[in-house]
Amino acid sequence: MQTVTLNNGVKMPILGFGVFQVPPEETEQAVTDALAAGYRLLDTAALYHNEEAVGRAIKNSGIPREELFVTTKLWIQNAPAEENTKQAFDASLRKLGLDYVDLYLMHQPYGDVYGQWRAMESLHREGRAKAIGVSNFYPDRVLDLVLNNEITPAVNQIEAHPFFQRTADHKLLRERGIQLQSWGGFAEGKNNLFTDPLLSEIGRQHGKSVAQVVVRWFIQRDIGTIPKSVRPERMAENIDVFDFQLTDEQMASIAALDTGATLFFDHRDPQWVDRLGVLRMDA
Repeated sequence: MQTVTLNNGVKMPILGFGVFQVPPEETEQAVTDALAAGYRLLDTAALYHNEEAVGRAIKNSGIPREELFVTTKLWIQNAPAEENTKQAFDASLRKLGLDYVDLYLMHQPYGDVYGQWRAMESLHREGRAKAIGVSNFYPDRVLDLVLNNEITPAVNQIEAHPFFQRTADHKLLRERGIQLQSWGGFAEGKNNLFTDPLLSEIGRQHGKSVAQVVVRWFIQRDIGTIPKSVRPERMAENIDVFDFQLTDEQMASIAALDTGATLFFDHRDPQWVDRLGVLRMDA
């Protein structure tokens, strides 16, 4: 598996398996199948309510812990944020059945971001989070965090797909040594992604599916991605992307699909801030 080296020297698989919206009762089998297909990066979150199932699959896999890269995410914490962040982290570790995670992300750019980040820095220094980062942070929020804290986030996991390519964001993150990792890489099929004429034709030229073309496009841009599926054949297809190369012309043609707009929601939209910013969950 190809890896990227994060700004603290940690190596992260460029391609992983995400479990967002996988029901808890289906997650253990999905992760088991993903591991059998060759995935070694697993991405979950406290908010997904399936950390325990991910942990069971890891435990029963027989795969040495050091061969896995496990990410989970911190949900928004009430004050005192530093104390509550550590409690939330402990709860995630307990559910996962692990002694550490490879990457701990702040899930949303809301609440006491600085208090949460200070706690995450502490967890990183203790070695219980090998790397720390953020999710859903727009460039201004990322830069503010970088300028006013000791540790620069290793990763920013954001919406990115052929219709919202985040080119300027990617440039800024690279300049700051922050790895871009995509969520929603297939745009959840919006804009008829899986039947898009351009992507379909590129796939035909390589004997690959549209999904494989998209994953390959991410990899050639040095962007991490975490496609989700509960179907073993799709898992196997999505990871079978290291035996072909998109041409410069094909990469340029895909770049023309960019609309520059989210297909989901803008984290700077006051309505969404009001909706997500007050959402809390039990540990």
